[in-house]
Amino acid sequence: MKSYIAALVVFFFIWCYIGKAAKGEGLGASFIFGDSMVDAGNNNYFPTLSKANIPPNGIDFKASGGNPTGRFTNGRTICDIVEELGQPNYAVPFLAPNSTGKAILHGVNYASGAGGILNASGRIYVNRLGLDIQVDYFNITRKQIDSLLGPSKARDFIMKTSIFSVTIGANDFLNNYLLPVVSIGSRITKSPDAFVNDMITHFSGQLIRLYQLDARKIVIANLGPIGCIPYQKTLYQSNEDECVELPNKLALQYNAKLKDLLTELNENLPGATFVLANAYDLLSDIITNYENYGFTTSSKACCGNGGQYAGIIPCGPTSSLCSDHSSHVFWDPYHPSEATNLIIAKKLLDGDTKIISPMNLRQLRDL
Repeated sequence: MKSYIAALVVFFFIWCYIGKAAKGEGLGASFIFGDSMVDAGNNNYFPTLSKANIPPNGIDFKASGGNPTGRFTNGRTICDIVEELGQPNYAVPFLAPNSTGKAILHGVNYASGAGGILNASGRIYVNRLGLDIQVDYFNITRKQIDSLLGPSKARDFIMKTSIFSVTIGANDFLNNYLLPVVSIGSRITKSPDAFVNDMITHFSGQLIRLYQLDARKIVIANLGPIGCIPYQKTLYQSNEDECVELPNKLALQYNAKLKDLLTELNENLPGATFVLANAYDLLSDIITNYENYGFTTSSKACCGNGGQYAGIIPCGPTSSLCSDHSSHVFWDPYHPSEATNLIIAKKLLDGDTKIISPMNLRQLRDL
């Protein structure tokens, strides 16, 4: 099964660099960290069970002519959409052969399907890049930018004009703590409070590492309603208008502590601006009021197989496929469709503090 993403957004999310830096400073870069919500193809380059480089994934991705790229959706991810407002090119996957030279000055994507905050998360997929490894890879990029621009200009480039986005955490629940059968032992030995505290402690260290590498504008997506994805609803045979309670409860518990963490980091790390993207409320509204957004269903995957909501077998060549890809909130058992990503991206760009705080992405760009 393909890994879900946090949050869905976006959670996605999120997020990504949105345009020219303020005051004539020119274009910065977009440095993207996370899981399959924002993976742009890193998992293509190593053996793993979490892959999306097979059709019909990417069928609506114009840049590839509808061919799969390793993105876990039918078209663009949230970060792709946001990047289009200011970058001539999408951030290149770190493991791609062309992630060298001046190409990295447009940005680099380190995200990996099945990746998590904790190194054990996603192990059912055999291989993946957890956030610790992704930050290690950024350290390599950081040195390359020094070589390209010189240390002083490189520091200004990263601190003043570049935006970092981190969309991660869903796999720590879905493919670790809540994983059927495999997770029973850990749930017996570790309470939800203790597990969430481990996640927050580890995440804090990872974000501080990014700060030490000169990241200053950092967008963090909280977890979306992971109990509402087709996989969970199919697994627990939920009614169409219901979500699975425990995953959502854990996501809210994590989100509350994440909010406190970012407040603490903003207070204690000079010059840093940590922005919280509220993926949970944003996606919950789309799922609940899907008809108001132009969708016909928020329960069934457009591409998938198994059960009432096509939520067990990941999207692939033999999957059932809906005729109108923009009519479904979810592309596959785990990930939103491009149509959903478009809605989320617009909200993050210009939304109020209920959606993204203390400022939206356009305001962060101009900071």
